Amino acid sequence: MTRSGQRNSIDRRSLLKFSAASGAVLATGMRAPAIAQSRAVKLGYVSPVTGPLAAFAEADNFILANFKEATKGGIKLGNATVPVEVVVKDSQSNPNRAAEVAKDLIVQDKIDLMLVASTPETTNPVSTQCEIEEVPCVSTVAPWQPWFIGRQANPGGGPPAWTGFNYTYHFFWGLEDVIAVFTNMWGQLPTNKSVGGLFPNDGDGNAWGDKQVGFPPVLEKLGYKLTDPGRYQNLTDNFSAQINAFKGANCEILTGVVLPPDFTTFWKQALQQGYKPKAASIGKAILFPVAIEALGRDGNNLSSEVWWSPSHPFKSSLTDVSAKDLAGAYESATKKQWTQPIGFVHALFEVAVDVLKRTPQRGDAKATVKAIAETNLDTIVGHVQWNGAGVPPFAAKNVTKTPLVGGQWRLKDGNKYDIVIVDNRTAPIIPTAGKMEPIG
Repeated sequence: MTRSGQRNSIDRRSLLKFSAASGAVLATGMRAPAIAQSRAVKLGYVSPVTGPLAAFAEADNFILANFKEATKGGIKLGNATVPVEVVVKDSQSNPNRAAEVAKDLIVQDKIDLMLVASTPETTNPVSTQCEIEEVPCVSTVAPWQPWFIGRQANPGGGPPAWTGFNYTYHFFWGLEDVIAVFTNMWGQLPTNKSVGGLFPNDGDGNAWGDKQVGFPPVLEKLGYKLTDPGRYQNLTDNFSAQINAFKGANCEILTGVVLPPDFTTFWKQALQQGYKPKAASIGKAILFPVAIEALGRDGNNLSSEVWWSPSHPFKSSLTDVSAKDLAGAYESATKKQWTQPIGFVHALFEVAVDVLKRTPQRGDAKATVKAIAETNLDTIVGHVQWNGAGVPPFAAKNVTKTPLVGGQWRLKDGNKYDIVIVDNRTAPIIPTAGKMEPIG
């Protein structure tokens, strides 16, 4: 069931037309008002526009331009039609900066609802600031464990010590999903089940490498041997210690969650030092075409989680545009290859509009939170409903999951790549287009 009120229809031609001007959306002042009227409802949006996480925000201009067009006539709140204003802030890929701009949006801009995306380094400080200030917040594009557990006062205390949140809600997948996807892909290849873990000292790395909720216990249960050389600092320039550890353990499989520039450094050094695993399934770093292209021909058959793609069989509740057409519109408007965050940033604004339409009391934080909790919406990334499905009881109030599959990058013309979905056992509704191949 979809509760989206009356939809604003935009066909693909309109998407292209209005996306052409998308570069102006994130101009000075970072504002994108839908229509110039008083008493607009305000959305705050924080993402890493600059810095090492900037690839996650590459499609922001495009999504914001289309959102502006979709809501140019305002949205209906109760008996009134009101304009929508989006106030955008750049976290600069820095958690401290993310917290600062979140505080500015709350105190100075007096937003009605906060939206935030892209890795725990962005979602966590913004969500925490909203929880402190009692401002409703919806976040995405971070596995739920680092978002939920990482924000606890005692993250290592276990479920009895973990409590839910009153103002912050999250939709994405979890570590259990990415572990299942990666091991399903590895299971298609003959290997010695020796895995090298590349985990940085950040929110993602600490969660992925955690001995309770991360990769170690699941891999052990499935018969894999994990070699974890310990946490390294982001933006390091020498991975010799990790490479030597993986070579020494004969790790035929590599995994980890790495910043894009760090994986480029690691992979080039690994190949130079004679380390080439049969499979390398890496989170975060190789989600983006530009990151794979930076590796030249050495990116072929690297694998990653796939959270969204043109082949995902979903449509937007806001514009009725399919995943395929949204990706195509992005490519036509920007002359760049589609990228996974397009779907989730779009869905973030879908959820926002749906919540606002069901919150007639503009500015009432508790009413907005109630509307978030009661969301039951089909979006361009799948169904969003905080109903506890597939989530442990301690996180059920605040977390809802979206589907995840596995993909492998295949070299096509020149240094251009396509990601091919090679395993969908975790989400059969999303079709595969090939089988896992070893790194040549």
